[in-house]
Amino acid sequence: MKKLSLALVCFGAVIASAQTQPAFPTAVPQSGVPQSTTSVTQTVTTTTVQTSSTANLPPAQAAAPTVFRTIKAMHYRLQGGSTKIDFRGTDLSQGASGEAKIEGKKVNFEIDAHFQGFEDATKFGFEYLTYVLWAVSPEGRAVNLGELTLDHHGNAEVKAYTDLQTFGLIVTAEPYFAVTQPGNMVVAESSTISGAAVQNVDAKFELITRGTYSSTNTHIQDAIFGMDRKTPLELFEARNAMRIAYNAQSEKYAASIIAKAADQLRHAEELYRQKQKKETVAIAAKEATATAEEARVMAVKQKAEEEAQAAAAAATAKARADAEAEAKRRADAEAARAAAEQARIQAEKDRAQAEQAKLEAERMKQEALAAAQEAARQKEEAEKAKAEALAQQQQLAAEADKAKAAAAQSDSLRQQAELLRQQAEKEKADLRARLLQQLNTILATRDSARGLIANMSDVLFRSGSFELMPGARERLAKVSGIILAYPSLHVAIEGHTDSIGGDEYNQTLSERRADAVRDYFVQQGIPSRGIEAHGYGKTEPIASNDTPEGRQQNRRVELVLSGDAIGTTMDESAPPATAQK
Repeated sequence: MKKLSLALVCFGAVIASAQTQPAFPTAVPQSGVPQSTTSVTQTVTTTTVQTSSTANLPPAQAAAPTVFRTIKAMHYRLQGGSTKIDFRGTDLSQGASGEAKIEGKKVNFEIDAHFQGFEDATKFGFEYLTYVLWAVSPEGRAVNLGELTLDHHGNAEVKAYTDLQTFGLIVTAEPYFAVTQPGNMVVAESSTISGAAVQNVDAKFELITRGTYSSTNTHIQDAIFGMDRKTPLELFEARNAMRIAYNAQSEKYAASIIAKAADQLRHAEELYRQKQKKETVAIAAKEATATAEEARVMAVKQKAEEEAQAAAAAATAKARADAEAEAKRRADAEAARAAAEQARIQAEKDRAQAEQAKLEAERMKQEALAAAQEAARQKEEAEKAKAEALAQQQQLAAEADKAKAAAAQSDSLRQQAELLRQQAEKEKADLRARLLQQLNTILATRDSARGLIANMSDVLFRSGSFELMPGARERLAKVSGIILAYPSLHVAIEGHTDSIGGDEYNQTLSERRADAVRDYFVQQGIPSRGIEAHGYGKTEPIASNDTPEGRQQNRRVELVLSGDAIGTTMDESAPPATAQK
């Protein structure tokens, strides 16, 4: 962990460029040596820098938007002892805290910071993988001091050096450690001074807005989402840095650098696949991250220069267009003067034409008088046509009366047809009731939506057999006589058993009993086309199979009589889907 922190510090030192130190009163060092203090407040606005553009976006959307934030920057003295400051979490991470000891060396300042209570950076979005400590000068320049490598408890240490003499400290969530400008996900910032009475300086600085690093509209190769804890974080940061560099159009503006970064990332991925030491993979991945950030920054600069050149060209084109517009205005003015002269000449012609038009109007007046006379003649003809139309209308009215009489006669015929239909329905109902009464004298019969259902009990067959008893044949002979009297009747014979015995045995027995009844009816002269037989086995009980009485009721053959003669169609009398032929 200490080696990794040292590597991050060294990388931060490489990124930070030299800064001219302003002369400000120094803070009271922690060693207790008093220093002079003067109240100074300074607010500096910096120029917005475009970052993180996407190759697929139009130029109007290419620039990464920025926002501004102000913190308190403190002035420190070289070789002035050490000063301790505290860190407090922002609204984004209220549980975060920390402290730092800042010690003035001979030519720079040593920062030894300790942090607690930090959550995983991905809570702010899957594009955020780590935290970075920044030093911010009063002029708004932000220097990357290093990465916070969190342990399992959310704690981290950063030891770094800076040549800034007046600065504030912030911690931001970032996509990778090598970023050169802080994002606006500020999770902690320096606050109180422990054991010192110094004056604050306001430092206003630039932040990249949230969403700049988002991959919402960009395909991500080797996506970081759903990352596992076995893969080194540095490798995820390298992948993230490559994605963001590609989004900034580095392939167009920094092709050689991004190609080098891609080679470095492939090398790091290969080391990871070869299960090399985590430190080895981390070093290779950080090289790829740094190179990708270099490509992104170069792409942003090149794109800005390209846009500046385009703006200059647009300004030149505008000046040229303005000059051409002025020349056109003058030419238009000359053309207008010539047009005015032409209009005067035309006015003379118009006056002459007006005289001619006056004469033409008189001629037209005479023609109008003649037209009025013609209109009077046409009116007379119209009156005659109107009288003829009235006579025709009266004739049509008489024909309409005849049509009404015919319609009334048609209604009478419809009423007669309805009476006949009702009479037919009554005859069907009477026949149905008569058949029900006749069948009930032979077999127990009930009326249902399917038709008249006559029930042959089990006692009409020999026990366990499909052979008809003599009494059954006598009854069926009487039923046959009734059916033969009404040839349009259809008979469905349905066999049933109780639950004693296997499914196959009961199914076969029910089918054979139904077939036996059907065969007897055919022998009695009933056409086979009007008879159908089905077996249901034990699937359609009408009583409980737990008692002998109930089982006896379930062992039965039902005769379903249907047909138009008794008001039941074939579809209504169809057997259930469970029946088998």
